[in-house]
Amino acid sequence: MLESSDSTLAFRRKESSVIGVKSTFFYRFLFTILLFSRVDASEQPNILVFLVDDMGVMDTSVAFLADEKGRPERHPFNDFYRTPNMERLARQGIRFRQFYANSVCSPSRVSLMTGQTSAKHRSTQFISPTANNAGEYGPKGWQWEGIVPGATTLPALLQEGGYRTIHVGKAHFGPVDSFGSLPENFGFDVNIAGCAYGRPGSYYGKDHFGGKNGNGTRAVPGLEKYHGEEIHLTEVLTLEMNEAISGAVEDEEPFFAYMSHYAVHGPFQSDDRFAAYYEDSGLKAPAKAFATMIEGMDKSLGDILDQLENLGVAESTLVLFLGDNGSDAPRGDAHAVSSAAPLRGKKATHYEGGMRVPFIASWAKRNSESKLQKQLAIPNDKLSDQVGTVYDLFPTILSVAGIRQGSRVDGVDLSSMLRGKRSRRLPEFLMHFPHKHRSSYFTSYRLGDWKLVYHYHKIGEERYELFNLEDDLDESDNRAFSDPNRLQLMVRAMGKALEEADAQYVTSLEDPSQVLRPE
Repeated sequence: MLESSDSTLAFRRKESSVIGVKSTFFYRFLFTILLFSRVDASEQPNILVFLVDDMGVMDTSVAFLADEKGRPERHPFNDFYRTPNMERLARQGIRFRQFYANSVCSPSRVSLMTGQTSAKHRSTQFISPTANNAGEYGPKGWQWEGIVPGATTLPALLQEGGYRTIHVGKAHFGPVDSFGSLPENFGFDVNIAGCAYGRPGSYYGKDHFGGKNGNGTRAVPGLEKYHGEEIHLTEVLTLEMNEAISGAVEDEEPFFAYMSHYAVHGPFQSDDRFAAYYEDSGLKAPAKAFATMIEGMDKSLGDILDQLENLGVAESTLVLFLGDNGSDAPRGDAHAVSSAAPLRGKKATHYEGGMRVPFIASWAKRNSESKLQKQLAIPNDKLSDQVGTVYDLFPTILSVAGIRQGSRVDGVDLSSMLRGKRSRRLPEFLMHFPHKHRSSYFTSYRLGDWKLVYHYHKIGEERYELFNLEDDLDESDNRAFSDPNRLQLMVRAMGKALEEADAQYVTSLEDPSQVLRPE
């Protein structure tokens, strides 16, 4: 069991130290010069990031949790959902049972693009496309505009390193008419269907994806050739991605393909290709629709894997599959053991069900003789107990691509862990949420096996929740007051992490001019 102590806290501070110059804007720390080591294109792997919106760790037939001996352990949701292509990917790769994203989408997406924690980049809330949604007591200067001019982003670095960068699907990196609203502004050569909106007006081509009978202001752009067709948005985006990848292969360019599905975010609209299977499930219509959307997403993964093989580039393409926050399946109470059972909570909460997401890393097709695969030898069908985060993908992808960065970020290179090796780094995850949502005005901090949740507007004993995740998976045993020494250590460590990030804070209920910090 990993435990925090004075020595391990010192280790964490050493390992997580970042640029010492504090910033007003999240990108200033990257103003130092970046150095690139360019390699021959034939030696650069293609990279596919397959990101699913609102998909939690239990919304799949792949077992991500483990028993006391570390063996994959199935739960009822694993036997309900059907994701054979995720199973296919997992069999030939490694998956993490403890992989973290922020509890809502925009912070995770900005973290992936910048390698920073939400506290550092300050896009700490989902970005409302038309109005600043800081919340009554949230920091008014939070980074509502998301990715801004001057930011150093993953696609821009890959683009400069020789990659064709492809964005298909949901963006949600900035509000309407902002720099961040269009992925082509910050490093993507191709942008298909990405805009300021985080949910589509409709998933149906017959509704023009929201432009006809739905909410026209949320119509998915650039898909007019499918208007009027009986086709689901998930299938459309898959077709578009496969075409874009084909173009890169024909031009003999390595590609970074960011397949960012709008699914399985609401509105829960059935993907009718899979509806028959759930007709007699006894579920309410939204839950049935959600299940079909999960299966449609999985079909997309399989179609893209098949396309890579047909094009002859599957052996040279690394696939990274993940969700952007915890499950939002329409089942049960948000703070209970419900849609992410046996984990507690769902999207937008401070519990594990809101932040733990599926993560699989694999080559699209295995070949032990491949030079690229020898360089990153990912084991078959391995369930890792190590901890990864969404902001770790930034340095990991650059490392795999052979692009060296001169500046440090919050994320760490997971390459050795993807090979199945153990990291000496103490697991750490900081999720700062100074806003209102299902869970409001809190910071969640994991260090080792321990997790602290600090509630800024609560008083006394209600302010703290302290869990040992090794033996309390459903977060039912709050040890904040049965283990005061541990609580003190964790509060101090969390405060240090927030200080290093130059985090913004919640204001007092009684005095808006008073800023509240952990104590």
